Amino acid sequence: MTDAATVMQHCDVLAACTDEPGSITRPFASDAMRRAHQYVREWMREAGMAVTRDNVGNLRARYEGTGTATLLLGSHLDSVRNAGRYDGPLGVMVAIAVVKRLRDAGRRLPFGLEVLAFADEEGLRFGSTYLGSRAVAGRLDGAELRRTDAGGVTMAEAIRAFGGDPEKLADDRWRGDRPLGYVEVHIEQGPVLEARGLPVGVVPAIAGQSRFEIAFTGEAGHAGTVPMDRRRDALTAAAEVVLAVEAAGATQEALVATVGRLEVEPGAANVIPGKVFFTLDVRHPDDRVRTPACEALIARTRETARRRKLAVEVRATSERPSVRCSPRLTALLKQAVAGRAPEVPSGAGHDGVYMSEITDVAMLFVRCKGGISHNPAESVTTADVGVALDVLGRFLELLARQ
Repeated sequence: MTDAATVMQHCDVLAACTDEPGSITRPFASDAMRRAHQYVREWMREAGMAVTRDNVGNLRARYEGTGTATLLLGSHLDSVRNAGRYDGPLGVMVAIAVVKRLRDAGRRLPFGLEVLAFADEEGLRFGSTYLGSRAVAGRLDGAELRRTDAGGVTMAEAIRAFGGDPEKLADDRWRGDRPLGYVEVHIEQGPVLEARGLPVGVVPAIAGQSRFEIAFTGEAGHAGTVPMDRRRDALTAAAEVVLAVEAAGATQEALVATVGRLEVEPGAANVIPGKVFFTLDVRHPDDRVRTPACEALIARTRETARRRKLAVEVRATSERPSVRCSPRLTALLKQAVAGRAPEVPSGAGHDGVYMSEITDVAMLFVRCKGGISHNPAESVTTADVGVALDVLGRFLELLARQ
């Protein structure tokens, strides 16, 4: 079996580690994650690595080099609900496979390799993302431990039941010298590579993201008796803003703007909507584009409320700056690609967001069918995985020469 076929087989094995039979659902510190760890730990050991697990639940495997420096590789093992099988696990399996190639060849690099299998990136169980990489970066706030899941279990209780000590999460922070970098292989989760007919691409930046919750409040009334010119309809105002959001997202390359949730009150067929709540998500790999776009959309929202005589409430719920990938590491990845190596910015967040606080980061995207992700239809080919393996292997060789 080829290395790429083994990677695909391992992703299939992990897909069976689920808390919901018939779909892939693998939350943080769950029974499904415990089963996944049993497999991944063994594969790491077979690749010649010494394996440990930290308190938050990250698996950390080390392949020693001839020098003391360290390069970090990895991705996450958790999933969204009813997920595909490659988002996260593919990066971990490719990293293990590349290390195994070195072990089988009896080779050591001038630096050690540490493969990180992060315990949580998606935030499915506790609604708080990047738990694994935040712990390594020393950015996991103790207040998070009081969060509860749908069953009322606190994060602290979940960590303890999974074998970690919530009082010692500070010990998970990277404590060695500054790593040489963090490199992650990941499915693209978009259609760009497929449209270009290319198996892989390099990521120049991870998009920054702004999220808002917005509520228009007007006046509910009888749908049959209130004249049109006397209405204070919250839904028509929201519809106007939703279309403005769509138009704004089409004004600049790589800018995306989305209203993903909308709730109408009172929600009756014969009642004018008196209140509408909706969300706004704006992303771009350059904050100098994203920030003005947000400001313009919020200004448009307030102007719409004023013109339609509505009250409006705007609440910023999260703000994450963009992360520029390391030009040096990205250039080496491009050099390692035998052929065209397009730059494909990432509109989705990745563990590199927090890993960038302790080292340089780089990412390699692998083509996925239809650009579909977070979906059971998520698909990559064995051939493309083989390309990614070869690229990562050549990257390590190029870095070793430096």
